[in-house]
Amino acid sequence: MTAVRQDAWSAEDDLILAEVTLRHIREGSTQLAAFEEVGEKIGRTSAACGFRWNSCVRKSYEGAIGIAKGQRQKRSYLKKQPSVRGAQVAGLILGDTEEEFGRSEGLSENTLSIDAVIRFLRQWKGTIQEAGRQLKMLERDLREKEDELTELRSENERLSKEVNLAQSDYRVVNDDYKALIQIMDRARRLAFLNEEEEEMKTRFKMDGNGNLERIE
Repeated sequence: MTAVRQDAWSAEDDLILAEVTLRHIREGSTQLAAFEEVGEKIGRTSAACGFRWNSCVRKSYEGAIGIAKGQRQKRSYLKKQPSVRGAQVAGLILGDTEEEFGRSEGLSENTLSIDAVIRFLRQWKGTIQEAGRQLKMLERDLREKEDELTELRSENERLSKEVNLAQSDYRVVNDDYKALIQIMDRARRLAFLNEEEEEMKTRFKMDGNGNLERIE
C-alpha cells in the first residue's frame, strides 16, 4: 500500500498511532518500526506518523509510556532468566518486585500476595480509565471539528448564493447599460439628421413657378 501524506488527523488515526507505538515499546521494538506499521494502516508516511507522535500524541500518553517501558524491561529480564519460578514470573508481569508481593505465613513461597494482585488490578484499572478519558476527549474534539466543518460548509453555501446573485445583478445592469448606450446613440443620430433637414430647408426656397431656388 502506498503511503499518502494527508493534512488532517482524525481521532481514530491518533488512537491507532498510540496503540501501535505503545505495543512496540512494550515488545522492545523501535518507534520507527511502529511508525512504519501505522503508516501502512492509515495511509501515511512513517515520517508523518513520527512527527504526529512527538508533537501531539505523546504528551497525552506519558503514563502509559512509562508502564510500557517497565513491561519491556521485565520482558527483557525474563528472557535472560528462563528458570524463574512461576510466582516471580507473575510478579514481574504485574510490575512488582518479589519483596512487594510478600508471603503470607503458612503459605507456599510461590503463592502471590492478594494485596499485590489488587494493586496491579487498580493500576490497570487506572490505565484503562485514563485511556477512556483520552478517547472521550478525542471524540469531543472530533465532534467540535465536525460541527465547525458543518458551519463552514453552510457559510460557504450562503456566500456562494450571494456571489451568484451578485453576478446575475451585474449581468442585468450591464445589459441595461448597453441598451441605454444604444438608445442614446440612436437619439444622437436622429438629432443629427433633424439638424441636417432643417439646414437643407433654410438653404432653398420655392419661386413663383414652383421651382426650388438656392439661397446664397
